[in-house]
Amino acid sequence: MPRSTSRPTDVELEILRVLWRRGPSTVRQVQKTLEQDRPTGYTTALKMLQIMFEKGLVLRDASERTHVYRARVSEQQTLRQLLRDLADRAFDGSLVQLVVHALAVKPVSRADAAEIQKHLGAVEEPAPPSRTPTDPPAPDPPAPPLPPPVPVAREAPAADAAEVPAPGRLF
Repeated sequence: MPRSTSRPTDVELEILRVLWRRGPSTVRQVQKTLEQDRPTGYTTALKMLQIMFEKGLVLRDASERTHVYRARVSEQQTLRQLLRDLADRAFDGSLVQLVVHALAVKPVSRADAAEIQKHLGAVEEPAPPSRTPTDPPAPDPPAPPLPPPVPVAREAPAADAAEVPAPGRLF
């Protein structure tokens, strides 16, 4: 009986890519596709698919003489899970840090930057949580801090009229 889905290794991910592109495939079809990139024996492909079945990464149709394997989950679901795992393990769950480091790996073309910007524009702000009638009213936000006091000039004592310069004259 297959276990629950686990994170695929690099080789398992290669096999999953074959299954996502080709669809349900026999061991021979998977082996021939893998063989295009590097030498891969039939028994190696068979053993890997058996392990992947036990790990819950692939499903197996054993109704015919030649077993047919297919990916248990979609490519998109697998990639999302791998990214979630990476964000949790390497970046303490921070998607911002994951993206910043991913963008620092190599220069981003204008086309890629435009595509990234398009996806960022599609991100919506989460709706504020709705209040139920039994919730206490939210406290008023704190008042802004008062500006610093303005120094007030004190009036000088009244001077004699003789000391006050006439209008238009300074001294």
